[in-house]
Amino acid sequence: MSKRYFGTDGIRGTVGQAPITPDFMLKLGWACGRVFTERSSEAGRCSVIIGKDTRVSGYMFESALEAGLVAAGVDVKLLGPMPTPAVALMTRSHNADAGIVISASHNPFEDNGIKFFSADGSKLPDDVELAIETMLDAPLETVPPRAIGKAVRVVDAAGRYIEFCKSTVPEGFSLRGLRVALDCAHGATYAIAPAVFAELGAEVESMGAAPDGFNINQGVGSTDMASLCALVRAKGADVGIAFDGDGDRVLFADEQGAVVDGDELLYIIAMHRTAQGTADAGVVGTLMSNLGLELALREAGLDFARTPVGDRYVRERMVAEGWHLGGESSGHIICSDVTTTGDGIVAALQVLQALRAAGKPLSELAAGMNRLPQRLVNVRREGNGALEGNGTVAAAVAAAEAELGDAGRVLLRPSGTEPVVRVMVEGRDAEQVEALCERLAEEVARGLA
Repeated sequence: MSKRYFGTDGIRGTVGQAPITPDFMLKLGWACGRVFTERSSEAGRCSVIIGKDTRVSGYMFESALEAGLVAAGVDVKLLGPMPTPAVALMTRSHNADAGIVISASHNPFEDNGIKFFSADGSKLPDDVELAIETMLDAPLETVPPRAIGKAVRVVDAAGRYIEFCKSTVPEGFSLRGLRVALDCAHGATYAIAPAVFAELGAEVESMGAAPDGFNINQGVGSTDMASLCALVRAKGADVGIAFDGDGDRVLFADEQGAVVDGDELLYIIAMHRTAQGTADAGVVGTLMSNLGLELALREAGLDFARTPVGDRYVRERMVAEGWHLGGESSGHIICSDVTTTGDGIVAALQVLQALRAAGKPLSELAAGMNRLPQRLVNVRREGNGALEGNGTVAAAVAAAEAELGDAGRVLLRPSGTEPVVRVMVEGRDAEQVEALCERLAEEVARGLA
């Protein structure tokens, strides 16, 4: 059974356009409340945590979800602006039945979306998402007045999450003497991340920490690293750290102002764990992970497994393999021995532990992985243009693969969060990769027209 609303990471779209509308969010809150209540193993009233990023539309959707949930007889705890992983943490620590995040992650402020966590702080399984979609078709019926839920604001959420982040490093670990440039993307980490790194002793220079409801991810954050790289060079920082709008992704800039992506960060963490004798047998990545990461890990004696794009699939494979490290090149890194979901701040602290232990600059740690040339182009997908069974697209892919031979790979993937097809070409020759990707993207656009 296919899903109508849920994509690879919840429900997402443009504000004011279905389904990202107040009336839908009201019904969604009610449907979630009904499903969570029916599936709760605990006696008594069901409870749900709600957090959000800094988008102006978050106020509207927070109120709509709250109304729907309490109409279904669910108690609601409101966190206000909080990173996505903080919502997962608070869902567990408050023994809530579920957590909801109002965020469109790295998208511009005009978009918004809804993400969900189960009681254990992991993403919702498919059967629960399908049950919610089924419940959306039922008429909204408010519970009897005595059974209506209540809503309260949690006033100590930020402080509790800051302390949790600091608890993920060994006792006595210090960043004293380290100059850190932070880019909070004018998003959910704007008040929390500077506090975490400063309280651990770092000298912190912040940017992207003045949200106004409209500037989230605008020229800042992990999707636009130029300003952070310039800040690192201007301030002579040892590292730059960039989060996305909801704080579940992180990328670094090294001391020279060069970007260090999620694949390289995974490699650095894995090598640190190997040196410490705490590494598992392998690491999980995705179809988009650079081939250089796989080769470097295998050279170090570690296995590497690929999954479809999406942190939920990475997490599922990590559980299946019994491994504790996985992630995506976009910077969504999961350290499941530390927390249950991708967490930008926690992942950054894992990298900084490796940096401190090695006593080397970040550029030198990242250089251990030979990142192969990779080019990604997003092709706008208008209307109902399909990839599957498209002869024009299939012929273009076959031609590109033939030209690459055994020296590279081609990947076409419809995005689960945007109306685009991601065209990726990877190989050993940068000029060939660039030319092939541009040509293939043109063919895909023509085939989908």
